[in-house]
Amino acid sequence: MAGAFNTGKYRNVFAELGYSQEEINERLEDTFQTLFYGSEDQRIYYPVGDDMGYIMDTGNFDARTEGMSYGMMMCVQMNKKEEFDRIWKWTKTYMWMPEGRNSGYFAWSCKTDGTKNSYGPAPDGEEYFAMALFFASHRWGDGEGIFDYSHEARNILKECIHKGENNRDGEPMWDPTNKLIKFIPDCDFTDPSYHLPHFYELFALWANEEDKSFWKEAANASRNYLKKACHPNTGLCAEYSEYDGTPHYNKNEPFGRHDWYYSDAYRTIANIGLDYSWYEADEWESEIADKLQTFFCDTVKDKDDMIYLIDGTIIEEKALHPIAIIATNACASLAAKGHYAKDCVVRFWNTPLRDGDRRYYDNCLYFFAFLALSGNYKIY
Repeated sequence: MAGAFNTGKYRNVFAELGYSQEEINERLEDTFQTLFYGSEDQRIYYPVGDDMGYIMDTGNFDARTEGMSYGMMMCVQMNKKEEFDRIWKWTKTYMWMPEGRNSGYFAWSCKTDGTKNSYGPAPDGEEYFAMALFFASHRWGDGEGIFDYSHEARNILKECIHKGENNRDGEPMWDPTNKLIKFIPDCDFTDPSYHLPHFYELFALWANEEDKSFWKEAANASRNYLKKACHPNTGLCAEYSEYDGTPHYNKNEPFGRHDWYYSDAYRTIANIGLDYSWYEADEWESEIADKLQTFFCDTVKDKDDMIYLIDGTIIEEKALHPIAIIATNACASLAAKGHYAKDCVVRFWNTPLRDGDRRYYDNCLYFFAFLALSGNYKIY
């Protein structure tokens, strides 16, 4: 494998296309500053007091484990320790659940004053918290209490896979049989965009000794699962799917419809691109990235901001997060080798951040794409 994990070299796709390093660096820092300290129509980060802060979902006016863990990953990649620690302290203070059925997990949504909106967790938050904490440990060193980053990360992962054992209440976040991450602990289906084999490879190195083999198996299981979840012709996947990869149709759950290529699903191809960048473990990732870019750039062309069934059927309704589609299509170029890899990156470079109420999700994926395509989404 010739990925960055083995070579230590991260592709700078922007530089490959002729953009200057000075311009790339300036754009990256400006983007971070806009998201964290921009105007009220731009920012998603809000400091609280002397030592805390939160990331707000500006479309729903709450703080979510998704966004809080994303914020921590942004900060550790950008070497912003103060903001990282502020977000982590807010998370542990208000979102962590010390008791009850979901003790040891984090409440997926809180009001911006810290009041919990729900006592249920979402596994994508936990896996990002753990990875960001490990990176913080390796980049800045472990501190004391909640800032003993590596200890906190290992505890999160332990809960994720052992909860419910030995007569303990609750459910694990990964299915113990097939090693696939669940959509929520109390269900038997998954979300393709939650699958991060490139994270699990690292968990297999850094988790508690007795859990390392589980994470190695989880990495392999998720890579195999993604081959089933992504449509072989379009590269599209559903927001939620069964463990066999088929779209999950609403079966009277309160979640609404999620069997189509919509908001959550956009992250999947970006994750595949980053996994290929770090590990180059499977050439299928290049093939599916090419197919997805071909679908957007050639098949649907000027209807590239719609909702789709995974076979490419267009639902005549606009996507809620069109900037996220542009960003993740560009991130696919970390794996793609076809005709449209350059086009997707150039289009992303020429696309500004989103402003307004719905900016949070689009701009999180925008920033991660910029980190990855500039060679700055690194393993620490």
